[in-house]
Amino acid sequence: MDFAFDARTEELRARLLAFMDEFVHPAEQVAHEQRARLASPWENPPVVEELKAEARRQGLWNLFLPDAEHGAGLTNLQYAPLAEITGRSPQLAPTATNCAAPDTGNMEVLAQFGDERQKKQWLQPLLAGEIRSAFAMTEPEVASSDATNITTHIERDGDEYVITGRKWYISGAMHPDCAIFIVMGKTDPDGADIRRQQSMVLVPRDTPGVTVKRAMQVFGYEDHYHGGHAEVVFDHARVPVANLIGEEGGGFAIAQARLGPGRIHHCMRLIGMAERAIELMCRRAVSRTAFGKALAQQGVVQNWIADARVQVEQLRLLVLKTAWLMDTVGNRGAHTEIQAIKIATPRAVVAILDRAIQLYGAGGVSQDFPLAELYAGARTLMLADGPDEVHQRSLARRELKKYL
Repeated sequence: MDFAFDARTEELRARLLAFMDEFVHPAEQVAHEQRARLASPWENPPVVEELKAEARRQGLWNLFLPDAEHGAGLTNLQYAPLAEITGRSPQLAPTATNCAAPDTGNMEVLAQFGDERQKKQWLQPLLAGEIRSAFAMTEPEVASSDATNITTHIERDGDEYVITGRKWYISGAMHPDCAIFIVMGKTDPDGADIRRQQSMVLVPRDTPGVTVKRAMQVFGYEDHYHGGHAEVVFDHARVPVANLIGEEGGGFAIAQARLGPGRIHHCMRLIGMAERAIELMCRRAVSRTAFGKALAQQGVVQNWIADARVQVEQLRLLVLKTAWLMDTVGNRGAHTEIQAIKIATPRAVVAILDRAIQLYGAGGVSQDFPLAELYAGARTLMLADGPDEVHQRSLARRELKKYL
């Protein structure tokens, strides 16, 4: 692969970096202050809507979608460095550019598998940033890391599907603009093939029988900017059969298609978070004195910073290689690398953030600096999109097959 960014990527990087410096970073404190005055903590602060308008004006909108009909038409390799930049301010930048999960994955599903009616009704307003969405898969009663365990029932009754089940940690569901759920459940729980039992259906939030029960916290944080993580109950909720995405039994395959790009997006944003942590570490190290000399002169602090730089450079190359493989041989051909980045990146970034927190002392775990919230988000990604152990298991099996 060519390690140099092409001309379009360089041009977008320059524009996005300028947007971050001029608009996003100055808005972080403003958003925090505005949110404290909102009637509902789940509403967007006014400055977020201003950022969205500015991003659209500058053409920094829907950068994640490779389909030029709907998005910027960028390859994974072109989008990866842009996702890294937005990761430096993960609460604001992805939303400002309409590149925030779970909407990104849901838009990819609709673009790839939705019919024309579904695209018109749901994809178009998502692309315009007029509504938000949620992806309802994880369940509290089963080990959802194995999607074949899912117990939510999607039963056909004439021209309708009846959905019954309980989901939790459904990202985005608390946001007042969340208008649609993509729900994964079983249409054929007794089917012979355990990976052909699941289907996905579109369930509008205002459907009778749908209850957004409560917000789930993550290390005590509630992710207000991205619509939180909710427990959602589906109690005999009815939707038209036309709300099925793709075909019955295709839910597992759709989920796998959805997660490939999502994983690389998360990993690049994580690298941006690590870069922010290194910057904060360096600023702290040169401005604080302990035991008669600057923290920057302490050997252990120098080691932390050096190790962090080495780790970030290694991770970036692995993620860019993965993006290149996804573009050239497809997600299946990049399977090993996708799993490798999903294992390595959150683990390394959590360690970098942990050392940055240590360097800041009490301030590191406070609300006065972004480190604690960044840590909570990074640590969660060791669980999201498949726990590390699931990817390790699959990756090890792939390696062992070479010797059997």
